[in-house]
Amino acid sequence: MLSRVAPWLASHKPGTAEAGISVRALSGADTPALRYLAQQDPVANVFILAHLRSVGTAAPTSGGAAVLGVFDDGILVGACWTGANLVPVELDPGFAGLVAAAASSSGRRFASAFGPAEQVLALHAELAGLGHTAHEVRDEQPLMTLDHPPAVEPNTDLALGRLADFDRILPACAAMFEEEVGYSPFLGGKEFYSRRVEGLIRQGHSLAHVNGTGEVVFKAELGAVTADVTQIQGVWMNPGYRGQGLSAGYMAAVVEHARKLAPVTSLYVNGFNLRARSTYERVGFRQVGTFATVLF
Repeated sequence: MLSRVAPWLASHKPGTAEAGISVRALSGADTPALRYLAQQDPVANVFILAHLRSVGTAAPTSGGAAVLGVFDDGILVGACWTGANLVPVELDPGFAGLVAAAASSSGRRFASAFGPAEQVLALHAELAGLGHTAHEVRDEQPLMTLDHPPAVEPNTDLALGRLADFDRILPACAAMFEEEVGYSPFLGGKEFYSRRVEGLIRQGHSLAHVNGTGEVVFKAELGAVTADVTQIQGVWMNPGYRGQGLSAGYMAAVVEHARKLAPVTSLYVNGFNLRARSTYERVGFRQVGTFATVLF
């Protein structure tokens, strides 16, 4: 795609490449190009593909989130979602500086950047130079997939989350979030996060085991869903039930639900979480790539 000497190569001469490279926010007319770009890796790019499936356009959202596109002589060669988070899409690390500058100039505050490790870490390096300080960098998060039935027996207690259980599921989701990132999702107000959890329940993308006493024993969400891939997020076991060997059965049940929506089930996990990685491998997941997450 790149018709000139790329600006990050040693053979590049100043002024020879930049003329054909541009960065701008995508519009509705760019939707087919963005979808084609993301389909180059439907597992790694499930976030943006799920967004396109939901809203049908690459145009900025009503809340001001936008997709920045990198163009080479008018051809879309990379992109990055810029909303509450930054999510690169097939973004060559050599273009990270251009995207970081454009994202930074928007004045938005980003909670995180996540996605393929090489792309995210390149963005982080450029953003750091622009004054965006990260409080944690998780640079090794295995991206795992499963495209067949789970290898262990599913726990049949897991079911779709119900709106009737919203007041039980919401605190479990908040507890998971706080354990994962170190602060409460209600820090800036409860409404936004509550709407997100309620939306997942309404979509049939929330999974939970609420026992007879009203405790949430286990919960997870299908955070991004396309016709080809689902991505599991928000996996949480009630602390009172940890260490009892229950996780694999629950994860197998999550996979069974996910397979009703798409043939490939995916997730990414912190590299240091050896127990979770072992559980996912028991269920049948195998690593297909590496993600990274930068928390700002």
